[in-house]
Amino acid sequence: MDVVIRTEGLTKSYGRRSRGIEDVNLEVNEGEVFGFLGPNGAGKTTTIRTLLNFLHPTSGRAEVFGMDSRRESVTIRERIGNLPGEFALEDRMTGERLLRFFARLRGVEDLGYAHELAGRLGADLRRPMRRLSRGNKQKIGLIQAMFHRPPLLILDEPTGGLDPLVREEFLEIIAETKAEGRTVFFSSHVLSEVERVSDRVGIIRDGRLVAVETTDALVNKSFHHVSLTFAEPVDAAPFVALPGVEDLKSDGASISFTLHDNLDEVIKLAARGKLVGMTYERPSLEEIFLAYYAHDEEGEGP
Repeated sequence: MDVVIRTEGLTKSYGRRSRGIEDVNLEVNEGEVFGFLGPNGAGKTTTIRTLLNFLHPTSGRAEVFGMDSRRESVTIRERIGNLPGEFALEDRMTGERLLRFFARLRGVEDLGYAHELAGRLGADLRRPMRRLSRGNKQKIGLIQAMFHRPPLLILDEPTGGLDPLVREEFLEIIAETKAEGRTVFFSSHVLSEVERVSDRVGIIRDGRLVAVETTDALVNKSFHHVSLTFAEPVDAAPFVALPGVEDLKSDGASISFTLHDNLDEVIKLAARGKLVGMTYERPSLEEIFLAYYAHDEEGEGP
């Protein structure tokens, strides 16, 4: 499998008072959807802008399609579709004229896919940009990133300003992009969207990449929510004493808790009573994400 994006020790420093990114090492493979998670200020946009050579790294390096992101940035941009987190489009031009302008720049003659995307996203291509809401401008931005079917999409917070139905359609388009064998790298803080479409997830915190996992692995290896129901009231103290059990709540014959490890001991202890019901649920990606950020002061992961 080819590596489409590779960074090695990628660092961008803005000085003592402003955080950039530090020692970011990641690989994004051809044909995968990679979700890049972090709140505002974590380093998502800095990473993307450095990948595209809009910012020069302080140290380290980045490659896209095996090409150096600084020396070969023009060639790289010919093969990508990019939606910046913040962008401005000529406010006197309509969406149609803007797309035709972008098509000429890219040597694209057929705007059929652009019009298909506009229909699916509900974009109004007839009105000048200055008369469009933020959400409708975002639709035009998405179309200009995707209309030429590039082998790599780099999207910074792509669903910002979109209503729920349009977000659903956008996620469907991303799934189709993946099915065509193309690659998507997108940053977000909308965790349910990332969990739904991403093959792998990277979590960035304070400019450092703190985790890169498949979505399932990241969720499954962390912790689970356990609920046990017995035929009669049970003493919760032995469960509280088990390593790996946290946040236990007891209500007579039912107990629930978060389990980080030691499932075998939990099952053996529960078997001492008459167990009539049990649930063992993995956390949402949002809970895992918040766990990584719960230790910001100490600089530790979960």
